[in-house]
Amino acid sequence: MPHHLAAQPTMTVDCELIGKAITAQIVRFDIPEPTATQHSVEDKYQLNMCLTPRPLNARAGYRERWGPHRLERLGDIFLLPPGEVLFVKGGSGRQASLICRLEPEAIHSIIGQELAWDDQHLASTLDIGSARIRALLFRLTEEVRHAGLASDRMLEFLGGELAIELGRLCLEVAEHPVTGGLAGWRLRLIDERLAGNPHAPTLQELAALCNISVRQLTRGFRVSRACSIGDYIEQRRMEAAKRLLMAGESVKTIAFTMGFASPSSFTFAFRRAVGSSPRQFRQRQSRAITAPPPA
Repeated sequence: MPHHLAAQPTMTVDCELIGKAITAQIVRFDIPEPTATQHSVEDKYQLNMCLTPRPLNARAGYRERWGPHRLERLGDIFLLPPGEVLFVKGGSGRQASLICRLEPEAIHSIIGQELAWDDQHLASTLDIGSARIRALLFRLTEEVRHAGLASDRMLEFLGGELAIELGRLCLEVAEHPVTGGLAGWRLRLIDERLAGNPHAPTLQELAALCNISVRQLTRGFRVSRACSIGDYIEQRRMEAAKRLLMAGESVKTIAFTMGFASPSSFTFAFRRAVGSSPRQFRQRQSRAITAPPPA
């Protein structure tokens, strides 16, 4: 019998902009089978934002630090610090991502020091919920796709803003005590509630679910996930909306399924979170995932 060779994933760089301190690329992945891969960038910070919905079962871990069995949820945005090795398990399909690589000095000069990433703080970079970082990445995505007048200067401006926001995030993460966050079982309950019901929960509902006060919930969640629980809820709902759009559901159906008062209110929330209308998102991502793979 002939030996079967598994189809290998491929990566295509659709477009890129290169600056002094930042390189931004839009890349397309064609992944025939579920994968288990290692990622590292020796001397850069690498920020990855998935432009198509990331598979629900995507998990990642720092095996050299955590061992082979600890894998955390991989969010739409994650940060890989320089010199670290990230092990990623994901599903198959076609995906598109914005990948930004930043010079460490751009971030360390803002913080005033180099950072030593321990296990707990590395875990916080696997699912970045900052609305400001997300907005900057969407602006970078549009600039990379449609480079205009003085695009090199715009790249440096946006890269500088991104370095500041990442510096603030890194310093906030590094200075957080490792105690004071929510217990793992409480975080799982919150994630299960968000995955199981498309309607936005109230803080009172989540606090009751976790058997704590609203104040404990909001403070503990920020320590655990380095973002507000409101931003996290919005992020998870928009991830669900993206999947429904890619599955072919109408904007009207999605709006009412998710508990919005009208399709226009859903469209407003989606545009604010994603940077494009639902229809524009569906058209753009359909083109990205149906583009022919490289020969």
